[in-house]
Amino acid sequence: MTRPTLATVKHQLSQLVACQSVSSALPSLDQSNRGVIDLLANWLEDLGFRCEILPIEEQTNKANLLATLGQGSGGLVLAGHTDTVPYNAEKWQQDPFQLKEHNECWYGLGATDMKGFFPVALAAAAQFKSEQLTAPLMILATADEESSMCGARALVEQGRPKGRYAVIGEPTSLRPVRAHKGIMMEAIRITGQAGHSSNPSLGRNALEDMHLVLAELLAFRGELQRQYQNPLFEINYPTLNPGYIHGGDNPNRICGHCELHFDLRPLPGMDLVQLRGLIETRLGKLQQASGMAIQFESLFPGVPAYEQAQNSALVAAAEKLTGFNAEAVAFATEAPFLQQLGHETIVMGPGSIDQAHQPNEFIAISQIDPAIHTVTGLIRQFCL
Repeated sequence: MTRPTLATVKHQLSQLVACQSVSSALPSLDQSNRGVIDLLANWLEDLGFRCEILPIEEQTNKANLLATLGQGSGGLVLAGHTDTVPYNAEKWQQDPFQLKEHNECWYGLGATDMKGFFPVALAAAAQFKSEQLTAPLMILATADEESSMCGARALVEQGRPKGRYAVIGEPTSLRPVRAHKGIMMEAIRITGQAGHSSNPSLGRNALEDMHLVLAELLAFRGELQRQYQNPLFEINYPTLNPGYIHGGDNPNRICGHCELHFDLRPLPGMDLVQLRGLIETRLGKLQQASGMAIQFESLFPGVPAYEQAQNSALVAAAEKLTGFNAEAVAFATEAPFLQQLGHETIVMGPGSIDQAHQPNEFIAISQIDPAIHTVTGLIRQFCL
């Protein structure tokens, strides 16, 4: 790889990092991604891509970008998300939005997760600017992967892009990933009756009712883990984690309200709607037997689990180019949404997931050249 190419990658990544695009469920932290979209569209148009900026109806300041080089059906999609997680500036050793090179790494918010993939995809695509492609090459940039995944959901509703193969450039240290767990985040709220704690008959303790609910959830977790296993995963069973609980307001008052949040990470083949139905049925029976008042709510629509067949052409190509067998990870991505659109899909990109969502996030410069080489090989195989 020549230094000018590396210099171009660094220059583009510095501009992407400088363009703030935090997505968050908290409106006070949430930002637009349009600056990142416009940067990418300008660069891609210079390479001869036809660019479509696709607004998202429920988020007027957010958009997806679909850029296409070549004509015809099928082809390869190189996909990534444009947003980052929120950050704690006081824990950074530098400005999170100013790319800094140190110890053969580039530091900056989103450098690994996952703005670093876009300059790699651009550098690979630039080599085919004058080629006659037999199938289109598409670069897809999405909104809000780190929060609602509204960008990927909008694409499914629109039925595009229509390619045959898709690579999502999340940081996997350039190891192909062909499966990951899904995620659900749910809330359970119990309304009791506050009263003086000296006389329990004056009220109904919502915290005690939640104790029964939590026991039921943990029993359900055990049943799921006995019923479902997948040896492809390091943690080979579905997990259910009670992550937040709050109830009451004072030790000398009967707890009048209690709220529990939990996440459930299902394996491939486990349906989110069915799982919610099973939970609601169990809570309904508990409510009927005890008389407690339970409200069940999903905190966001959830992300399905994903698995791509081992014998698919894309998996085989990625394994050959990288020298690594495809594996499974625990974190969720946009892969199941691109699968719904009919693509063979893998997750593979430069950088380590260990650096994601961390202060002083960085991407190793040594990952850039192999990443461009790998993406170039995929373009050559599936678009020429």
